[in-house]
Amino acid sequence: MSSGITVAPGIGFPDTSDGRTHVAGAVIADDRGRVFAQRRSPTRRVFPDCWDIVGGHVERGEGMLEGLAREVEEETGWRLTEVLAELFRLDWDPGDGVTRHEVDYLVRVEGDLDAPRLEPGKHTEFMWVDDSLVHRLRDERDPGDYFITDIVQRGIDAARLR
Repeated sequence: MSSGITVAPGIGFPDTSDGRTHVAGAVIADDRGRVFAQRRSPTRRVFPDCWDIVGGHVERGEGMLEGLAREVEEETGWRLTEVLAELFRLDWDPGDGVTRHEVDYLVRVEGDLDAPRLEPGKHTEFMWVDDSLVHRLRDERDPGDYFITDIVQRGIDAARLR
């Protein structure tokens, strides 16, 4: 699945066969330097009704790049074409006792960027975020938990350099 994906020099992918739970995050940038965000549905167990980036768990036997490409396709219908930068690494536990080892990458995709195919039941809306809209991502979260706002801002800043 990862064929045809350009990976910028210096980007490494963690070994996902180490028995830990890995999460691949895609901070999707368009050619105007905006970053894609989607709202999780109110019925989601983790971060219900909150804005999020594209991403999810890397499946058993799958590498980080393959998981990243699959999540982009599943959540938007777009095809991952380029991994531009690693933006962030984070270990987190949503309260179930399982630590997730997440790596978020700045990426580019191909497809109709005005019409993502959101996963039914999982996401309810989307927006392309620039500096003037980042504040809108601070919705139902605890004020101390603005991770998505921070990662989207990192993506916007990094996209400016490319």
